[in-house]
Amino acid sequence: MSDHGGDSSAAGHIRRSRIWDYIEDADASAGEAPAREPSSPSTPPPSPSVEQGSSPGTGSAHHSEQASLRRREFAALLGEFRRTAVLLPLGEDGSPLTAELGGIRWIYAFSDEATLARFAIVRGEGAREWAYERVLGARLLDAAIPAMPVPCGVALDVGSEGEGALFPPVRGIVPDGAAVDVEDDGAPADLQGIEDKADRNGEFAR
Repeated sequence: MSDHGGDSSAAGHIRRSRIWDYIEDADASAGEAPAREPSSPSTPPPSPSVEQGSSPGTGSAHHSEQASLRRREFAALLGEFRRTAVLLPLGEDGSPLTAELGGIRWIYAFSDEATLARFAIVRGEGAREWAYERVLGARLLDAAIPAMPVPCGVALDVGSEGEGALFPPVRGIVPDGAAVDVEDDGAPADLQGIEDKADRNGEFAR
């Protein structure tokens, strides 16, 4: 296979990957277990219950600490994504492969060819050749998504257990002009319905 040269911050020539070449690596990474859909790292764990004999304030403080920890972990994950060149599989028309869920168009992105291979296997398309482009995460969020005609987010490493992540089009992830959590008058929008559906990111592999 030949990759395009030049700056990895921009999409370049199309690279083609015969996914079967990476099945052994993908299976080894997964412990030769069947590929399963990932859960979103941003999905909050169940709220801790207040133990008998402890005050409600103690449970509330613990919940606040856990929420703060999740925010810091997600910020670190977002920063790493922005600094990394990811693979965007292309459809037959040469456009990035996407999925629709919760009123949002999600762009598939993968950390490497092994994670793309697992995605292909889950979809039952492991035997065909896949074309993809390599794009810097920051450019995808800051330039490509604002240029899209509909709200778009990024679904990273769908099909890889424990490795998937969702980057929805909200403030702090994409520019405000492309964020769906801001109404036309500048007020926050109600994202509960979107978040409930986006948490089930395993659906994207179907």
